[in-house]
Amino acid sequence: MKRRTLLKQAVLAPLCLASSRLRAETAGAGWRSYALDYEIDLPALKGPGQLWLPLPQDAGDYQRVGEITWRGDAPGATLRRDPVYGAPIFHAAWDGARGPRPLTVSAVFATRDRPMAHKAPAPEASEAERFLQPTAHMPVDGIVAETAARIVGEAQAATPDARARAIYDWIVDNTFREPTVRGCGLGDIKFMLESGNLGGKCADINSLFVGLARAAGIPAREVYGLRVGPSAQFDCLGKPAGDVSGAQHCRAEFLSATHGWVPVDPADVRKAVLEEKLQLEDERIAALRERLFGYWEMNWVAFNHARDFELAPKARSPLPYLMYPHAEFGDTVLDGRDPAAFGFRIVSREITA
Repeated sequence: MKRRTLLKQAVLAPLCLASSRLRAETAGAGWRSYALDYEIDLPALKGPGQLWLPLPQDAGDYQRVGEITWRGDAPGATLRRDPVYGAPIFHAAWDGARGPRPLTVSAVFATRDRPMAHKAPAPEASEAERFLQPTAHMPVDGIVAETAARIVGEAQAATPDARARAIYDWIVDNTFREPTVRGCGLGDIKFMLESGNLGGKCADINSLFVGLARAAGIPAREVYGLRVGPSAQFDCLGKPAGDVSGAQHCRAEFLSATHGWVPVDPADVRKAVLEEKLQLEDERIAALRERLFGYWEMNWVAFNHARDFELAPKARSPLPYLMYPHAEFGDTVLDGRDPAAFGFRIVSREITA
């Protein structure tokens, strides 16, 4: 084995499982394995530059990450975790002596569909407290608190789980998917509520759920990730294997004293309404609405739940979230919402046994 390979594995080892262990931990029914490749071919940019890529992480009992490797000319490339949320990040830096060369970063992981747990152990108090706090784009006072109080009051929702369901139903009933929003949206929930424009995409709609839940005293968080395979529910809720460069998708979850972290996705209910050209009252949408309060179909990979945070190492400014590749060269900030202009492609493939 070449020394360079040994050094790469030494850096990556703390953040991933050996292949044999991944196979052992995902040997039961329902697990599916995928490979995800970031193919980076940056244009000839001047000045020192940095690249950050969001990576899969172990998550609950529904996602396990195996090998993470890279190949290409990227001096000093390494894996890092942001110090607040622990988001796994691939980072590479160039000193400007020459332009960046093509680079491929690969991750192998396994997922299985995630229903609501019947009984889950309580998380540490610090974890619950963290996901009650406001962020720059997601305050929990003012109009957010007023809206949350009105929703749970009108529903006479006495328990935290009932309050979460009331907020979920209000989101489904009152928001809409706006296809002209760039990327997944910003999740600026104060602006949404003050303007009365509740249209947006997944980072808008599911962040609104999270912010209202926190304002109602329920720990909640977004989970940022990527669709990697077709859906058994609706075609629009999946992405065929292959080029998934524009398949980013944000989900949400809230903390229940009985069920632990509960998966929800009101944004995908509104996506199905729009893209399948169905009404909320349609029986297929009604079934999906019921299912997505407490269920995630894992044709999707979870990256992180970092919100309004500093990259590691620091970028020019904090990011609202890390769901897209991010790069900076001199005064140029590349837009991860535009894969062609940025110079990247993300490819997924399911791995058969």
